[in-house]
Amino acid sequence: MSAAANAFEREQLELSTITPEGIIPVGQRLPDADLLDVHGAPTTLGAQLAGHRTVLVFYRGAWCPHCNVALSLYQRELLPELERRGIGLVAVSPQKPDGSLTMQEKNDLRFAVVSDPGNTLAGAAGILTAPTAEAREAQLGHGLDLTQVNADGTTTLPMPTTAIVDADATVRWIDVHPNYATRTAPADVLAALDAPAT
Repeated sequence: MSAAANAFEREQLELSTITPEGIIPVGQRLPDADLLDVHGAPTTLGAQLAGHRTVLVFYRGAWCPHCNVALSLYQRELLPELERRGIGLVAVSPQKPDGSLTMQEKNDLRFAVVSDPGNTLAGAAGILTAPTAEAREAQLGHGLDLTQVNADGTTTLPMPTTAIVDADATVRWIDVHPNYATRTAPADVLAALDAPAT
């Protein structure tokens, strides 16, 4: 195993021990954050919800292999069922719009992929993190400089998170994964949608 792979494995093991704190509680509303579409045009969370209950997927970026696998899986296994129910699906990352466009085109995604400059929305959700110093060095060794990829020039990333929100952005369910190698299963999202309201 390469030194970089070891660094990422150690980071994932460390992240697996974290219990996230400060996550937005169910029943609280997310702000109508300013976002950018894949072409860099301004939009907002409210515009993306478009009056519908929506599944929000926070991911790290087009450079993340785990994110590519997850969004492709959601396209295949989650989107058709959400469309049948009239529920939206929106993927959100801190990367520049060209990264969002790359993600959409590379995986032929038929749902919205938007940029959250400055991690405003992810910050409001309480899901921010950053690579360890060792992982950051390994990323740079692979040619990945998050300060060039992220719209705000930082290394801050959202923990992979899936949330169900109402049309007014009230959070109804949220599942956060500190270890970025894991993701919410489509079946878990559908089960949460089917669960009786509490």
